[in-house]
Amino acid sequence: MCPPLNLDVMKIAIIAITGNGALLGGRIAAAIPGAELFVPAKHASTVDTPCTVYAEELQSFIGRVWHQKDGLVCIMASGIVVRMIAPLLQGKDRDPAIVVMDDAGRFAVSLLSGHLGGANRLAEQCALVSGATAVITTATDVHGLPSFDMLAREQGWIIDDLSRVKVLNTLLLENREIAVVDPTGQVQRAVSGRGNLSYHPDFAAALGSTAEGYLFVTNREIPPECRRPTLLILRPRNLALGIGCNSGTAADEIEEVVLTNLTQLSLSIKTISCIASAAAKRSEPGLLAFAEQYSIPITFYESSELNAVAIPSPPSPHALKAIGATGVAEPAALLASQGGRLLLNKVKSGNVTLAIAETSRSIEPINWNVQV
Repeated sequence: MCPPLNLDVMKIAIIAITGNGALLGGRIAAAIPGAELFVPAKHASTVDTPCTVYAEELQSFIGRVWHQKDGLVCIMASGIVVRMIAPLLQGKDRDPAIVVMDDAGRFAVSLLSGHLGGANRLAEQCALVSGATAVITTATDVHGLPSFDMLAREQGWIIDDLSRVKVLNTLLLENREIAVVDPTGQVQRAVSGRGNLSYHPDFAAALGSTAEGYLFVTNREIPPECRRPTLLILRPRNLALGIGCNSGTAADEIEEVVLTNLTQLSLSIKTISCIASAAAKRSEPGLLAFAEQYSIPITFYESSELNAVAIPSPPSPHALKAIGATGVAEPAALLASQGGRLLLNKVKSGNVTLAIAETSRSIEPINWNVQV
């Protein structure tokens, strides 16, 4: 089984600089899983909640935890926080969630990375615990509209081009039609009738509509002639690669086989959730290096587990002799997809065997007959 994506489990630093702030931070830390309270030494004795003392200068401390935590709750003036974090900012897809609270506990302000970083939700959690008012300023939220970056975060989907989120959110705010193709059905469930969205069975129908914007949820690559400046692609990570290889196979050879077959099937490598192989390959350098290169989790199955899976290809004499398994690529892919379906039956190329399974039914019929 592939490791699940759990975007709700965040490592949170709660940073206080005053006595009242330390008390407030203690209440929040006790109520939010994954939260750690940091206070100056002079206030450590005022809180009953476990806390960590920081002795360094505040800006230096914030710079250190910036790279260690998913979110920071800063109980201090917002001006202090803005000056502290300004040199650290990299982008909305990389910065941690930043929430600012006053030490009287009146407001919890989502300051940075409201959607992708989770600051909006974190601010609401802090407000719920403390009795504060959550202050959310992202435009879609204040108008009661869905936000596509938040949807992607909640579903664990990859945003193909982050700049398109702003384009689509602007169209939402202006009540312009957005054509959606989403075989998962998650967009329609999340939107719940908000916004001017229309739903279509395939890309051709969407692109042939009167819509001004397009949202495609797909593991497919979109041909250049079908792309639009107002097209946002969200990629569910729903593909599992089953890989078998000979001992000593280089990562480059594995990569070439994988990319070649993904291209032939018009599948995006961004939608791979995990790699699966036989337990005998746990220490295979090339396989591990390939997984690390693309930051893809890898899981391994014993031969008995592989043999328990029905596969379309005949037994492999090589795998039987080497590890006692009737096959590796196909059963590993099916196991990792948790009962999914094979999109690519086993192919062998050089030292590599590859199979691809999809974890859920989400590939739409290909219809590229679009007027461009």
